[in-house]
Amino acid sequence: MSLSRRVLLALPVLAGCAGRPGAANPAPRSAATPSPRLPLTQPAPPIAVGSSASPAPAVGTATRDEMIARYGHVHPTAWGMDVPGVTTMLPTSDRVIALTFDACGGPHGSDYDQALVGFLRRHGVPATLFLNSRWIDANPRVSRDLAADPLFEIANHGTRHRPLSVSGRSAYGITGTHDVGEVFDEIDGNRGRLGALLGHPPRFFRSGTAHCDDVATRITADLGEHVVTFDVNGDAGATFTPGQVAHAVLTARPGSIVIGHMNHPSGGTAEGIAAAVPRLADSGYRFVRLSDRIVSG
Repeated sequence: MSLSRRVLLALPVLAGCAGRPGAANPAPRSAATPSPRLPLTQPAPPIAVGSSASPAPAVGTATRDEMIARYGHVHPTAWGMDVPGVTTMLPTSDRVIALTFDACGGPHGSDYDQALVGFLRRHGVPATLFLNSRWIDANPRVSRDLAADPLFEIANHGTRHRPLSVSGRSAYGITGTHDVGEVFDEIDGNRGRLGALLGHPPRFFRSGTAHCDDVATRITADLGEHVVTFDVNGDAGATFTPGQVAHAVLTARPGSIVIGHMNHPSGGTAEGIAAAVPRLADSGYRFVRLSDRIVSG
């Protein structure tokens, strides 16, 4: 089945956290047969991406009360996955791609796609992993293992996996945070958990459903993190078949940020990634972590 880029971008990214409709715990798909280790890019110096906040408190030091005082009367003017303050692609024309995978957590989203991570490790493919606090709590040993692996960069996927809004906007039926205080809590709750896990604060944030408003992106920047979404929807919330995943990922272009999910091993993500990544590497693409090409600030 052919899927256009417009359709791929519009498909929901929520299902990776809410569970796959009709899935009755099928056996996890295995990754493809190992092929020779893929060559990696020597990362070029990261390019700075500025935030839209001005002037702001010292990065990462703002308190909840300070954020409420600063933004409590500011009204958002934009809502979605591509609003001011959000990065959807790497700022480069080089043939590099950032693979990013969400681990959303919750009752239907706390599994671990070991086949996916195993493929990335066997072939030395770096990736940025967005971990939600509920997934970390359900997978403490795996979280520590991933955080200790230099192949991966760990990023913030929120505390309760909610769209990031100062007015309660919804996406895919999930009500977002209702005000500035809840925006702060959604970012900072998991920020503290990740800081303890990593030994330093995370640098990048992606909200539940990847939706946010432009005030929330400014709050995120004041807390020392940068909002990143994507331009390639790799698995439609872990609902795609392996063939659909491969087709979607193969639409990536120079600087693409691909989103997938690592919390549904019964989905087609691992097998589709294993099919697409070698083909992209053979055509001259290399894979990077977000921080290899982005400096937030």
